[in-house]
Amino acid sequence: MSQTKQPTNTGALATLVTVFFFWGFIAASNGIFIPFCKKYFSLSQFESQLIDTAFYGAYYIGSYLLFLSTALTKIDILNKIGYKKGIVVGLFVSIAGAMLMIPAVNSGSFYFILGAFFVIALGFSLQQTAAQPFAVALGDPSTGSHRLNMGGSVNSFGTTVGPLIVSIALFGSIKAGAGGSADIGQIKSLYMIVGGVFLLAALIFIFSKKLPASNFEEHVESSPKALTSLTTLTLALGGVIVLGQLTELGKLSLASMALIVVLLVLFISFQSAKKNGEGWGAMKYPQLILGMLGIFIYVGVEVTIQSNLGALLKTSAFGSYDESHNSHFISLYWGSLMIGRWTAALSVFNLKKEMKRLLTIVVPFVAFAIVLLVNAGRGNDVSDLYLYVACIAILIGGIFYGQDKPMKTLLTLALLAATAMIVGMATSGMVAIYAFMAGGLFCSVMWPCIFSLGIAGLGKYTSEGSAFLIMMILGGAIIPPFQGAVADSSVGIHMSYVVPVAGFLLLGWLAMKMKSVLQAQGLDFDNQIAGGH
Repeated sequence: MSQTKQPTNTGALATLVTVFFFWGFIAASNGIFIPFCKKYFSLSQFESQLIDTAFYGAYYIGSYLLFLSTALTKIDILNKIGYKKGIVVGLFVSIAGAMLMIPAVNSGSFYFILGAFFVIALGFSLQQTAAQPFAVALGDPSTGSHRLNMGGSVNSFGTTVGPLIVSIALFGSIKAGAGGSADIGQIKSLYMIVGGVFLLAALIFIFSKKLPASNFEEHVESSPKALTSLTTLTLALGGVIVLGQLTELGKLSLASMALIVVLLVLFISFQSAKKNGEGWGAMKYPQLILGMLGIFIYVGVEVTIQSNLGALLKTSAFGSYDESHNSHFISLYWGSLMIGRWTAALSVFNLKKEMKRLLTIVVPFVAFAIVLLVNAGRGNDVSDLYLYVACIAILIGGIFYGQDKPMKTLLTLALLAATAMIVGMATSGMVAIYAFMAGGLFCSVMWPCIFSLGIAGLGKYTSEGSAFLIMMILGGAIIPPFQGAVADSSVGIHMSYVVPVAGFLLLGWLAMKMKSVLQAQGLDFDNQIAGGH
């Protein structure tokens, strides 16, 4: 029997997705800022990557602190103030970080600048923790992944234009890129503008009457076991860092230990909560722990493909592209995320079946054209990107096959992504480059699928569960250096892409596992959506 669907609050959703843009804008802009800092502060490659470490680490710490405060006060703070106010508070934290960048730059200390980055991302952590379930709450839960796709598509547009705007702000010329010359003082002006934009977004949220509070009235139970589990994870990861400072253990050993710690803690938590859910809070729901594992792997794999692509392109088998000639490939990888998310976002609109099918074919090619135009505007030769349309056609086929069903879509795209990585490993040259970049296409709609399934049926535990999922952005800080360590070993950079192959296959297994778990609770989103179209 088909259930009555809750209509989507489109006005509120339009206001909400503005913050999605800013996350993408800043995160992708780090790709311009990192080489600038490396040159200006005479950093090693490892030291320059501390920018991303501070950025992704803040997401984990922010979510953990939010949960810890809830455990100590016995009140779900975010649930109490509502998602709308939570986003506003997060924006003001990011404003503080942007303003902190001014004295950080004046001090000439790279580590002070890292601290400012950490505060900016700390605000992002709170914003995402509130905004993700808020998007799901603005309509029928079974179509929550579609609204997250809409937010993701706007986020991807931010990743496309962010580096472009930051490049102009720092170097005065798009074409100059990271190799141009820039005055460190220009960073102060840039982040004053960023702070102003954050303030504008906060004011929109404060004065918008379209946005409901969207919080639950029920009191959240104590979750001492979940607190113990996540505190153990935090301390164990801290222990790995200390071990790396005090011993001569190799990078691969340390990265492997960090990865094993996360997987082990989640596995033990899953098994324990399944036996007795008392004291686990949101983690008593197996779909949440599976979602946490899924987000950890997904973010890690998405970041690691791109993070290691530059080193791969430098090899003779891949054209010996240096940093000054590979930007169009890096840009297309992030543009691929935009292509997929723009296409998947069509599901949020109430379109007729024929029109939706037509736009599902047209929109990805329009998005691809925009990526090409942005790169042409930067002075890049894009002629070697034209044949990428074949990969886009495969994505369109996968989306049609997924039928807007989150579990089926996740499984389909995970298998396509794993296949693409295997093709990339088995070949070289442009075929392999296309295959690895296609990982961005297939990653593009995985986040909303995993997130909406992970918080399905959590009720009063939704905001707590959302915090746990955002915490698992930690994957972006662990999996890329793990692949890098694998590449530094005898395996080499090309074959190191076995890491994302394993990740995508595990995501495919998670899709099937989550389906069975949710069906056992009477939640079958795939059938609900099928019955509604």
